[in-house]
Amino acid sequence: MPQNVLLAEDDRAIRHALERALTLEGYAVTAVADGVEALAQAHRTPPDVLVLDVMMPGIDGLQVCRVLRAEGDRTPILMLTALVETADRIAGLDAGADDYVVKPFDVEEVFARLRALLRRTGQVNGTPADVPSPAVSASASKEASGQISAAGLRMDIQARRAWRGQRELELTRTEFELLELLVRNAGIVLDHATIYDRIWGYDFGPGSKNLAVYVGYLRRKLDEPGAPALIHTVRGVGYVLRED
Repeated sequence: MPQNVLLAEDDRAIRHALERALTLEGYAVTAVADGVEALAQAHRTPPDVLVLDVMMPGIDGLQVCRVLRAEGDRTPILMLTALVETADRIAGLDAGADDYVVKPFDVEEVFARLRALLRRTGQVNGTPADVPSPAVSASASKEASGQISAAGLRMDIQARRAWRGQRELELTRTEFELLELLVRNAGIVLDHATIYDRIWGYDFGPGSKNLAVYVGYLRRKLDEPGAPALIHTVRGVGYVLRED
């Protein structure tokens, strides 16, 4: 069965073009023109993934995202935005979005990001996802499910919960999976290409700031006054989780 995509975009030309492209790609698409319709449709027939324009009249994409997350809806959300500043992207992540594409976009990039989101939720093109398993370092638990820990962090993979010490962290889906990858490979420097492949299933190239945005946001959630930083940048290579 094809995956169901709920597309909310107020620009008619973009909406129609993207609806047609997604349909030709094999998705079942429901296209609406604003956030009110998007919420109504999501409640009526829950989709497999949502594609939301950020700037829409009335209820915008960020508000739609916040409402769904407040209701406990964890359906993956891809944001379409003409806003290119890092603060604007962070606002989308803070609202609970899983990923974003900046306009004007290449439709192949939209396809790639949708495939990655659907792969992480279990299926791609109607078949079980083939998600590569990261190597497990000696400092982290080798148990694929249940509890893993490293550098003062503890994660319950099945419950999708994480703590630094006694403080529970509020993480989006992508933040959780990025942290899980780092914890499982604590002390090992992971290069950008490896992280993109593990988390998004696609390397968006050296010009993409997607990873840097997520790492920065995750750092802000992990950091504590007077406590050592946990995620370190290895310039020109990637990132490593360690407690200095």
